[in-house]
Amino acid sequence: MGYPPFGRFLLIPLPSHSSRCITTDAVREQVMKIGIIGAGHIGKSLVTKLSAAGHDVKVANSRGPETIGPDILSTGARAVTAHDAVADVDVVILSIPPTGIQRIAGLIKAIPNKTVVIDTSNYYPMRDGTIDAIEAGQVESLWVTEQLGRPIVKAWNAIGSGSLAEKGAPSGTPGRIAIPVAADREEDRRVGMRLVEDTGFDAFDAGSLTESWRQQPGAPGYCTDLTLEEMPGALAAAERARLPKRRDLVVAVVQERVGDGKTNPDAEFGVRVARAICL
Repeated sequence: MGYPPFGRFLLIPLPSHSSRCITTDAVREQVMKIGIIGAGHIGKSLVTKLSAAGHDVKVANSRGPETIGPDILSTGARAVTAHDAVADVDVVILSIPPTGIQRIAGLIKAIPNKTVVIDTSNYYPMRDGTIDAIEAGQVESLWVTEQLGRPIVKAWNAIGSGSLAEKGAPSGTPGRIAIPVAADREEDRRVGMRLVEDTGFDAFDAGSLTESWRQQPGAPGYCTDLTLEEMPGALAAAERARLPKRRDLVVAVVQERVGDGKTNPDAEFGVRVARAICL
């Protein structure tokens, strides 16, 4: 994803048990049918990583399947229309900005309720325009849920595009980066966490969507490349009222560094800025 920076840029009692993904054997071993809408930096990485992990992946963008490059399809995914992407799948992943969420709401409302819908989006008013409900304090994930009229999972929103593309590692690797996953339906969260693991990252159970503001832009756990052990403290330390200012500070620093509103800095620079301002 381009600008905002590097692709992205709970206090709730945290569980005393391990927050690593706990799945049934059926969920862990199942080859899933996945439709991904969005082929930007985040979407591209999800397409290639999930298809490489053995899943049956379809991908669509806003311009048509003929515009999806062969690099995105290099690990076995298929380019389709948006309607085809959400048909006969177990999981739909939306890797598009909030304005795109509104445009495809009708399409998503028509899919079966059992289909798991995962949203990777973040709100940046300088890109998306003003969304009054979010400006008034509504949790971004709950706003998305309202637009789509159905439950969602929030995942992969709190990692930069460079880190997602470059820093995945096998399970058990020391220092493996963690990604928070929030959802209201337990089975949805289990599926989301399993897929996060399949992309090369530790999945952290971040609880319900009500608390998912703790993984929004400006939060300590957002784009700071923390480990599974570091993530609980970062989510707990988030201060809701300070998120917008910190989000905008990160954007301003990155803009000043790169000189425009479209170029992404390298992944390490983005992480350093986010850590300096938000941790």
